[in-house]
Amino acid sequence: MYGNEIKNIRIASGMTQTQVSKETGIPQNTISWIERDKGIPNVHQCALLADLFNVSIDELIGRKN
Repeated sequence: MYGNEIKNIRIASGMTQTQVSKETGIPQNTISWIERDKGIPNVHQCALLADLFNVSIDELIGRKN
């Protein structure tokens, strides 16, 4: 679903899952779970990730205008 897009943005940002976890408060295992498309991040998690990576939520989930 959205995991690959989120993973690509994280890697392009030069961050590890652990670093993202520390910056957002989202547990590392949840970040891994999201990136492997085992589930969909909730709105709060999307907002935290989008803010961290300085992208819109649309960009975060791979939605192009």
